[in-house]
Amino acid sequence: MKITEYLKDHFLYLDGGMGTLLQARGLQPGELPERWNLLHPEVVREIHRAYYDAGSNVVSTNTFGANNLKFSAEELDAIVRAAVENAKAAREASTAPQEKWVALDIGPTGRMLAPYGDFDFEDAVSAFAETVKLGVKYGVDLIFIETMNDSYETKAALLAARENSQLPVFVSNAYGEDGKLMTGASPAAMVAMLEGMGADAVGANCSLGPKALAGVVEEYLRCASVPVLLKPNAGLPKAVNGVTTYDVLPEEFAADVTALMEKGVRIAGGCCGTTPEYIGALTSAGKAVKPVPITEKNITCVSSYTHAVEFGQAPVLIGERINPTGKKRFKEALRANDIDYILKEGIAQQEKGVHILDVNVGLPEIDEVRMLKTAVCELQAIIDLPLQVDTSDPAAMEAALRRYNGKAMINSVNGKPESMAAVFPLAKKYGGLVVALTLDENGIPETAEGRVDVARRILAEAEKYGLGKKDIVFDPLTLTISADNTAARETLRAVDIIKHELGCHTSLGVSNVSFGLPQRDMINSTFFAIAMERGLSMAIMNPFAVEMMKSYYAFRALHDMDANCAAYIDFAQSVPQAAAPAASAASAAPAAAVPQQGAGEYKSELQRAIVKGLKDRAGQLTAELVKTVPPLQVVQEEVIPALDIVGVGFERKTIYLPQLLMSAEAAKSAFEQIKAAMSGGGAADKCPIVIATVKGDIHDIGKNIVKLLLENYGFPVTDLGRDVPPETVVEAAVSLHAPIVGLSALMTTTVPAMEETIRQLREKAPWCRVVVGGAVLTQEYADAIGADKYAKDAMETVRYAEGINSEWKA
Repeated sequence: MKITEYLKDHFLYLDGGMGTLLQARGLQPGELPERWNLLHPEVVREIHRAYYDAGSNVVSTNTFGANNLKFSAEELDAIVRAAVENAKAAREASTAPQEKWVALDIGPTGRMLAPYGDFDFEDAVSAFAETVKLGVKYGVDLIFIETMNDSYETKAALLAARENSQLPVFVSNAYGEDGKLMTGASPAAMVAMLEGMGADAVGANCSLGPKALAGVVEEYLRCASVPVLLKPNAGLPKAVNGVTTYDVLPEEFAADVTALMEKGVRIAGGCCGTTPEYIGALTSAGKAVKPVPITEKNITCVSSYTHAVEFGQAPVLIGERINPTGKKRFKEALRANDIDYILKEGIAQQEKGVHILDVNVGLPEIDEVRMLKTAVCELQAIIDLPLQVDTSDPAAMEAALRRYNGKAMINSVNGKPESMAAVFPLAKKYGGLVVALTLDENGIPETAEGRVDVARRILAEAEKYGLGKKDIVFDPLTLTISADNTAARETLRAVDIIKHELGCHTSLGVSNVSFGLPQRDMINSTFFAIAMERGLSMAIMNPFAVEMMKSYYAFRALHDMDANCAAYIDFAQSVPQAAAPAASAASAAPAAAVPQQGAGEYKSELQRAIVKGLKDRAGQLTAELVKTVPPLQVVQEEVIPALDIVGVGFERKTIYLPQLLMSAEAAKSAFEQIKAAMSGGGAADKCPIVIATVKGDIHDIGKNIVKLLLENYGFPVTDLGRDVPPETVVEAAVSLHAPIVGLSALMTTTVPAMEETIRQLREKAPWCRVVVGGAVLTQEYADAIGADKYAKDAMETVRYAEGINSEWKA
């Protein structure tokens, strides 16, 4: 039986923590567990069989870290072959009666993808693809992508699986205590992207125990129309007599997981610390639970790398200003490859409150494929809003969608067969919410009924590609009333019919209605208000058009979409008493025409550029500023306060890791100008810091983030890299007489190496304070291995270093 068929009526049980059992069987700190497939196949087979015998339906191959970044092509082939053979042999040896499958296990690469790191998206896709091809070659039944803490890397892995196999793909992400991925994605955002790309099951694993992951799981169950999986840790790790143990026992684990199965979880297993005893307890407890039917949620949404925007509640605003139509300055920017101009337009619209940014860079004389991909990537580097990819060029559309981090809006398709044949396959492959224009080869129908007929034909064709009503938003097209007095009436009627009879969402380019008329904002704002009343789901509009925004905020307040009228009050207080008329879409006012929300937070334009992550702008402003202001004064009064704004936002969870990193890069650009102005002298004197990822661990994302932030705060950092022996760390600490050493570990199998490094530091560098961090660590664990400080994130490391530095200077 196919596993996807089995899932329709049964619970599916996964295995537990392979690394936990390999450690118990002698895996040494720094030893790569994947090599045990070749060196100790009998041990791996015994572990797999134990899970099958305990009731697991699916056992994952011992290939979590098997990729071409870690192993040569020849060794990778041998490892995957042996891993699959070991799992299959265990399946044959097990006498347990349940259905059994073998999954190819794929974990993260340990590299941060660009623009936040140095690993290109396509390189990540290629790395995962090599492992997927080998899994297919040696006969796995499905692919299990797990423990991903970055949405972009998750997309790369799923894309590789889909492009190189026809197998079912399960995707699981690792969430923190805040219910977000390391790079900020919510469960709803991950469901939107992964379900859109065709994942067969989605869910959460690792990081926390089942109780702590309950909120994450419940959000998955609210959003997902595919089976939801849960593979939690056995609680939190702690060290007892040098051995890693966990604080949730098998019976409690089983009770907590089955409680979530009763709410709808269909696939369950365990991660770190869960032995076959845990899985046996889970499968036994699960016998008393009846599977909850998996239902279609019919959520129409888009997502960015942090959050999803759902349609059907309050109307959604799409900022229209990243579009060259009628904008001379924007056209100049495109011709000059002035990406900074595009970024400033995006930030300005974000500050005005739009929910999505339209991105259109189509000019005949430029390379639209390259420019659209670049614009999308650069905008996503500093702005967390979902984007609408707006182009009539299928090649440009695919280039942008492939690189997009999330589920994009696609603008647009129409009723012409060639248009649907070009766009629908892209929407199906990459996931996307398609804007469908109600026109066909005969043009735009004059009546609402004619446009609705086109919409019905588009829906019928979309269904052939596996796209449903929730994947389409119809634009019944706004035409100017100056040419046809019935134009607005028919558009509004079409909005009403599509919303209430077809059951689909609608979008309009509102300002087209007033083309050719004076005082256009009067017509636009009134038409907008009527359209919202008729059921308009979203509008492409100019957020600097004050009258339009008045209609929007007033509509929400009047329709109980604004608790305590809070948003309306905030907006009303920002509107000047005698606001000038807003410009038309074709000649809209510049960003300075209306005070920008949030502009008052910043002391200067340089601070704003750093906070917003505008790297080039920060460098330019600093270069000008140091001509008249002493460089160290710029550091203390401009750069550090800007970093503090971002740091506080990160600590309060209002700013996420990608924004933190881009702000750090902008600060780095400012520091380069400051250093040049100082000619190498007068630098701030701060204590040296040594950092390393411990022996056996090749995951250095967290370490690299800490390094970047420490350097921006003026600390000289010696980065020893990853997989660093204890002796090398000690040698650097002694040589520099460093008062601080920072150690990072992602894997439970490498924590003993961290403990040994601390032991040697205590012996040979007793003056040194040790700060530790990583996904597997807790305060209790850090205390047990002798660390001075457990830092849950990079900013906490910076704060700790500042305190030690004060002592060091004294």
